[in-house]
Amino acid sequence: MSDGKPVPGDHDGMAAFPGPRGTTILIRNHELSPDEVTKPKVDAPEEKQYDTLCRGGTTTLIVGPNRELIKDFASLAGTYRNCAGGPTPWGSWISCEENTSTPAENKPGAATNVSKLHGYNFEVSSTATEPVNPIPLVAMGRFNHEAVAVDPKTGIVYQTEDRGDGLFYRFIPNFPGNLQAGGVLEALKIKDMPQAITKTNFPVGKPMAVEWVRIDNVNPVKDTIRVEGFAKGAAQFSRGEGIWYDNGEFYFCCTDGGEAELGQVWRYVSDSSRHGGTIELFVEPNDQNALDGPDNIVVSPLGDLFICEDGEGEQFVVGITPQGELYDFARNAINDSEFAGACFSPDGRTMFVNIQDPGITFAIWGSWRKFGK
Repeated sequence: MSDGKPVPGDHDGMAAFPGPRGTTILIRNHELSPDEVTKPKVDAPEEKQYDTLCRGGTTTLIVGPNRELIKDFASLAGTYRNCAGGPTPWGSWISCEENTSTPAENKPGAATNVSKLHGYNFEVSSTATEPVNPIPLVAMGRFNHEAVAVDPKTGIVYQTEDRGDGLFYRFIPNFPGNLQAGGVLEALKIKDMPQAITKTNFPVGKPMAVEWVRIDNVNPVKDTIRVEGFAKGAAQFSRGEGIWYDNGEFYFCCTDGGEAELGQVWRYVSDSSRHGGTIELFVEPNDQNALDGPDNIVVSPLGDLFICEDGEGEQFVVGITPQGELYDFARNAINDSEFAGACFSPDGRTMFVNIQDPGITFAIWGSWRKFGK
């Protein structure tokens, strides 16, 4: 890269931001564990690493109007399995750790030992020109984070959890736009349906009223936030992964949800009171040829959802129309590695997407409007 370090491995979640002179700034996650020593790590000076025993983090890429790479460098280092995350309206990327390791779990000689608690979100400014100071956003919760999406009207951050018994969360900041200033963490509960298990037996297209339960212990030593929330009536979502905001609605994936465990996409619609909203199952095809392991998600300039698959065999970027019709948009013709990090340039003309292994970032462009017809 431009900073003299090798490009790190395991490309994952990503977002695009406007840069000066028509450039696009990409911030890209690297889902690296401490034991993945054969792959280049996200490298930075020790004082800029959250945990020197960990290899994950983010890189920032400056891409010109002609879609040629101008500059790339490490922007967050020393974190554990940065899977996905989400962009903020104030121009930053929230990178999420999908791991809750603690130093107390260290074993002599083990390759996965850590020096600090993990399971946090970290914020990376799109204007950063060097590795940021890695400050964990503790108030947002310590759990198996996957992705986040921000409501631009309220500043509330919605979060998914990649566990079979994971919950769907929202973080209400004390000061919108300043996540380090703390706030309140809550989990979604389906009204009149306490402790709902949403993996199966939910109809498609039926909105259900929701309420929110408060999480008191947001920074437990053990991975117990979802246990507290479920005990208070919160609903379980099986392996919540990618989430994206669009026009007052949040779409999020459950990778192994559904009768066939091939995946679901849910839609949450917030309300003006901030107390409730509705949630509904948007699609659950239960057909491997239609959708297999939905992971990262983005809303395209067409208004369709584009979903990165992380399933078995061939992997696709799958499109879903507003009416819930599914189609294949792109196929990984290289190997069986997952797609990840689909996002669009600020002008909506270019789609960027990763293949995780061996680590390739693609730019895709064409007549999106014509394609939408």
